[in-house]
Amino acid sequence: MFEPGDSQDANETLAEIVKSQDTRLLEGFPVLLANAGENYQFDPEQVTQKLGSKKYKDRFHQLMLLSAALFSFYHLSFPWWNNLKKNLSEEDKGMVSARKTDLAKNQPLNINDIELDSERVKKLFELYFERKAEREKLRQERFTELSLEYAMSQVFSQKQKELFKKKLEGYPLTKTEQEYFSRAVKKKVVALANADLHSLAKKLLERP
Repeated sequence: MFEPGDSQDANETLAEIVKSQDTRLLEGFPVLLANAGENYQFDPEQVTQKLGSKKYKDRFHQLMLLSAALFSFYHLSFPWWNNLKKNLSEEDKGMVSARKTDLAKNQPLNINDIELDSERVKKLFELYFERKAEREKLRQERFTELSLEYAMSQVFSQKQKELFKKKLEGYPLTKTEQEYFSRAVKKKVVALANADLHSLAKKLLERP
């Protein structure tokens, strides 16, 4: 439930969690909130409309303040959250500060009639961002790989790319492959490795 990309409406899911009596789900509320906010899916008014009773609306407010304390605890700042926190009252700000202290000291977090575990709240949040960082790293690696593949395709034919990679990775070439590599591939590699040519190419691309 706490992974990004779920097809279920984020605001509906947040409302369901608020109404849940499952402490593990409630402890994951800040994770889903952060994900929904970063994906531009979070609308507090929609969540409130789905809650109905004052009990759940109060719990939603308390979970929002807990999330604010958690964001502050980890020194995180989100544009979507910065806009929301402008509406916090002085009493709310005091509660955020108190929750932040509870998190720092691993004190129980009382959300109306339910007690949450500070350590579990923090571990769930840390795990989410660790996974998020890993996904972004893999995405960047994939982007780099595709960019390199595209660049090589502009210079080498498919067969030349295969020989380039084979030679680079230390695999032996047949006599025919070695002759073709020396005749066609190596000349392009030498040209690409020329620092002056590389510098001139960059200057040319910088010009309008």
